[in-house]
Formats: sequence, structure tokens, C-alpha cells
Amino acid sequence: MIKYAIALLFSVSMLNAQTTVDQTAADVQVGDVFEIGKPETNTYKHINFPRANFIIKRGGIANYKRVEGAKVVVTSIKEKKDGTRQVKIKRTDGNRFFRSHPVVSVDFKEALESGELEVL
Repeated sequence: MIKYAIALLFSVSMLNAQTTVDQTAADVQVGDVFEIGKPETNTYKHINFPRANFIIKRGGIANYKRVEGAKVVVTSIKEKKDGTRQVKIKRTDGNRFFRSHPVVSVDFKEALESGELEVL
């Protein structure tokens, strides 16, 4: 009987943790400030940075480590047909990403869950 009680409490706590992440993702507004975190792998999956060859063609420097820790602000929010939110962000200091792209798009909920975007 104790095993069932522990399993029930664990399930309830996991459901509660999932709802808080969903509420944070639902509460995003234009003008909110976030920080770019470190990706789990070598590349960002949910922040749609351009590939290195496009950055170089536009005269930029393709160094993805330089964007870690940069503070960004939400400029627009778009709801896709499949229910995901596409958010466009720009840097708060006025610089461009990689000295070539002023705005990049983000799959917001997935970026928060993976740690690529962090709430300030």
C-alpha cells in the first residue's frame, strides 16, 4: 500500500511541475527579457540561429559561444497552426547576433524546457 501512495505522490508532483512550465510559456509578452543559456549539445536546437555559411556570407563571425549569456527581448509572438509559439527575439544591447542578424526566431516552449532560454 505504501508503494502506491508514494507512486501517487510522485505522479502528482510531476504533473504540478509540468503545469508551472506551461504557465511560464503561456505568460510571455512582447517586451519580456530573457537570457540565452548554454545548449545541451554543440548547437542550438530551439533557437533558430542561421547556419555558419549564411553568417559568413553576410559578413558576420560564426561564433556561437559569444551569444551565451546575452540578454534578449521579445519583439513579436506568433501562434502556429500546430499550437506552438514562434517568438522573435533581439539583443537588448542593440548589437546584432554574429554582427549580421538583428532578429532570430525561437520555438519558445522547447527553448525554455531545454535551457537554451532562461527567465530573468
